[in-house]
Amino acid sequence: MTARRDLGVLGEQLAAGYLRQKGYTILARNYRFGHREIDLIVGRDDVVAFVEVKARAGAGFGHPLEAITARKRREVERVARFWLRRHGRSGLHCRFDAVGVIVRRDQAPVVEHIPDAWRLGE
Repeated sequence: MTARRDLGVLGEQLAAGYLRQKGYTILARNYRFGHREIDLIVGRDDVVAFVEVKARAGAGFGHPLEAITARKRREVERVARFWLRRHGRSGLHCRFDAVGVIVRRDQAPVVEHIPDAWRLGE
């Protein structure tokens, strides 16, 4: 595994742990539809959140959340639609969340969760 891939896996693990601490249940990790993927699908009460996670080893290339492009949002939305066709139910509220993780050597990781980070089609 490459260092970049290791950082991505670590970021997803940290994001999942953070969200669990906030009362969310992890419904799926790395949920795929074709070649597209949603990092985390989480639920709490009647809300399901499709979560894109970005991790960086410092801020030298900008904040991790800046890396969630319009194209990536469209990919997440496509996978979310597929998940909803298979698992959705009446009364379920959906949203798209983003989690940025900064991992620095000799410092505690910083996890930033943005609920409802974008709307379908934005």
